[in-house]
Amino acid sequence: MWVYQKTLEYPVRVSYPNPRLAKDIITQYGGPDGELAASLRYLTQRYTMPIPQAKGVLTDIGTEELAHMEMVAALVYNLIKDAPIDEIIRAGLDPYYADHDRALYFVNADGAPWIASYIQSKGDPIADIHEDMAAEQKARATYEHLIRLSDDPDVTDVLRFLREREVVHFQRFGETLNLLHEYMEQRKVF
Repeated sequence: MWVYQKTLEYPVRVSYPNPRLAKDIITQYGGPDGELAASLRYLTQRYTMPIPQAKGVLTDIGTEELAHMEMVAALVYNLIKDAPIDEIIRAGLDPYYADHDRALYFVNADGAPWIASYIQSKGDPIADIHEDMAAEQKARATYEHLIRLSDDPDVTDVLRFLREREVVHFQRFGETLNLLHEYMEQRKVF
């Protein structure tokens, strides 16, 4: 179903260790509006879509969100991998470090683990696509907040790329919503 390329969709670089920034960015890994939630939402919702175009869009975007999750993981890991313990403590990541060392774990910025209630799959195509459009806008807003928090130009560059992909996804879901409305307004003759 997928072809895995061993390169990230966009190059991820960090200028220096920065546990404080890693603590903020990890919310896009395992937070309510993060990439894990988005990918699982879309890859689940595709099953109840009535038209192949909608299934295709959800599969495409859900797969891309997995790639974005990998990019966020690379950011977080690279921001903490060489950080001294005293910086990890100053950033408030010591509880995370105690449980996970520098490994990646799905949590939000406050350290709360990812939960399935972050996603929705209603089974109503219109409701689900509206949910997806809202999710993309929330992710875009989160990336904008993270861009304002970032003091690393390399990290900011990656965050800007991810923000722009959220805008594109929102647009594709809008197009899909129009297709679904057209489909549902057609007379069905059996």
